[in-house]
Amino acid sequence: MSDLFASSEASTSPSSSRLFDASPFESVPTFADVEPGDGQRWTTWPAITPSERGPLPWPAWVVTSAGALDTELGILKTGKEADVFLLERAVPDDPAQRTLLAAKRYRDSDHSSFHRSGVYSEGRSTRNTRDTRALAKKSEHGRAVAALQWSFAEFDALCRMWELGAPVPYPVQVNGTELLMEFIGDESGVAAPRLAAVRSDRAELAGLYDQIVDLMRVFAAAGFAHGDLSAYNLLVHDGRVRVIDLPQIVDIVANPQGLDLLHRDCVNICDWFTRRRVERDAEELFAEMLAASYA
Repeated sequence: MSDLFASSEASTSPSSSRLFDASPFESVPTFADVEPGDGQRWTTWPAITPSERGPLPWPAWVVTSAGALDTELGILKTGKEADVFLLERAVPDDPAQRTLLAAKRYRDSDHSSFHRSGVYSEGRSTRNTRDTRALAKKSEHGRAVAALQWSFAEFDALCRMWELGAPVPYPVQVNGTELLMEFIGDESGVAAPRLAAVRSDRAELAGLYDQIVDLMRVFAAAGFAHGDLSAYNLLVHDGRVRVIDLPQIVDIVANPQGLDLLHRDCVNICDWFTRRRVERDAEELFAEMLAASYA
């Protein structure tokens, strides 16, 4: 800072005014030069704590500049408990600092048409006792806490699975009920298709199945099941499977329903592939996941 803001005597001397060339700074956007327009806001990155940012090292494409703007580009998916929007985070006039993000925004229970089953949250704890009481009473505060719990639960799950090498979107940040994560799609904003929409031959489908088994094994080895795995929360991008929608991730030991939910994941996946003439045995897959979880 001392280099940028020299003393008043130096700045007003004739020699310094002749030597100083301000042209390199004229193209740098500042808060005074740019104002958010419709559907825009200043980046929320500087406002959150380090624990609300994704795992280090941050990927090179993550924009961390306080001069960036967040611009909504449309909706990607509507859901029963959350909607997902396409967001551009970019520094004006700097093409090198631009990225597309998926912004998942959870609704509180007053504005949600779906209440996640308590079966998923068994075995979890709430540190704040006031929040615990509010959840139990289903008060207004409790409904807000519930929405926050799901956004932070998904962020935590994504962070952990990313660090373990599972093919999940990189979690950029969580801010209240909004989760920002890597957008899986092309640079023009076209999202990757869900597995359910993929039309491939049997050999290609068999390869996708093997990738799904690999990611399920990563989850199981860490003691978790997705809990709601299906062809609708698996994306296929450039031939690679990516798994999404992780707020209900289940600890298969701490949760009394954990093994049942793991088994259901296996059945859902094997039934989908079998219907497409790629016969797979759910019980065999379940046994493989059990072995991975106890390894």
